[in-house]
Amino acid sequence: MSGIAGNRDYRLLWTGQVVSEAGFSTTTIAFPLLVLALTGSAAQSGLVLGAVAVSQLVAGLPAGALVDRWPRKRIMLGCEAAQAVAAGGLVLALYWGVAEVWMLVAVAVVMGLSRALFEPAEEASLPRLVAEEQVPSAVAMNAARTSAGQLSGTALGGFLFAVGRAVPFLFDVVAHVFAFVSLLFVRLPRGPERAEDAPARHLGREIIEGLRWVWTRPPLRATVLCVVSLNLFFSAYYLVIIVLANERGVPSGEIGVMAAMLGAGGILGSLAAPYLHRWVSAYGLVIGVFWALTVLTPLAVFVHNGYVMGALFAAVAFLPPAANTAIATYQLLSTPDGLRGRLGGVLGVTGGLAAAAGPALGGWLVEALPAVAAVLTCTGSIAVVTLVTTFSRTLRGLPAAPRVRELEETSGQ
Repeated sequence: MSGIAGNRDYRLLWTGQVVSEAGFSTTTIAFPLLVLALTGSAAQSGLVLGAVAVSQLVAGLPAGALVDRWPRKRIMLGCEAAQAVAAGGLVLALYWGVAEVWMLVAVAVVMGLSRALFEPAEEASLPRLVAEEQVPSAVAMNAARTSAGQLSGTALGGFLFAVGRAVPFLFDVVAHVFAFVSLLFVRLPRGPERAEDAPARHLGREIIEGLRWVWTRPPLRATVLCVVSLNLFFSAYYLVIIVLANERGVPSGEIGVMAAMLGAGGILGSLAAPYLHRWVSAYGLVIGVFWALTVLTPLAVFVHNGYVMGALFAAVAFLPPAANTAIATYQLLSTPDGLRGRLGGVLGVTGGLAAAAGPALGGWLVEALPAVAAVLTCTGSIAVVTLVTTFSRTLRGLPAAPRVRELEETSGQ
């Protein structure tokens, strides 16, 4: 990790984005509180939060294609500026007392679109921003950054809203301005230039090209399916456990500690991931994580204490970052620079769909089954995926990722 800590440009990007992530999380907590204060409608609160996720999903594939067209640093700067302006407009509307729900929806859409563009732009830039041997560390540190930003933002959001309705959004403005300024000083090498006689681009064909790139390469396809399965069943399991804890009379304070320990486990797992990636093969990490989850997840049936459940949460959350780091590193370094934005778009959409479907699946399970049976159903589903990954010839033979220079020479990008 010492090598990447000395990378000035990555350090600037990371620092700006941990603050930006905190601002985003603060806003997402404040949104429903503000809607309830303005209208008293829980349904409209869901509408505002849903606007972030829906706009990000809808824009995901086109955004990935645009990232492969446009200068990536300019995209990231534009996204930070757009979010700062949108949040600033809401602050002014609150100050003048004219804020309405449609304004919150508009700000939420800007946030979702900005994230749809920013995330693949940043991911696609990593192999040019850091040395190839530092990519696993960069991927893991980005995951830790996201968890840290979410934890701090979630804690700040309610507190700042109690100070004043506009205060969380003012903090968000400051966070995005800070990230924008940090990005200004990042020296991001440009990708290979597009030939002047290259045919005119068509957005739809570029999107299809990105989808084809992922689907027609068995290792990429298999790793994407692994991540989708992990996100789907883990997010379903999380909701089921919260319901189980509530049914068993675990105090709400302890349930809050459980959620915090889940986040802490994810941060620690992200910090450990580069070292595990160095010692264990990608295949070993993937099946190791799935087998560990298969063993750990049913233990919740026997736990009645919130703090012990939190420790189980932390152990479960500690494991996935290592597999995600191995998978993301392979995906990035096995994809030519000119397709990395579209790779990020595909991953963002599939991951977003899994993250959205997971809680819905968990909610359906606890409605249809007793909580204990719902836990065991999640565990059984994870066990099936574990067996599939264990005997997958594609994953077992996961090749070493080729070097960036070799990809550019063979792809002509």
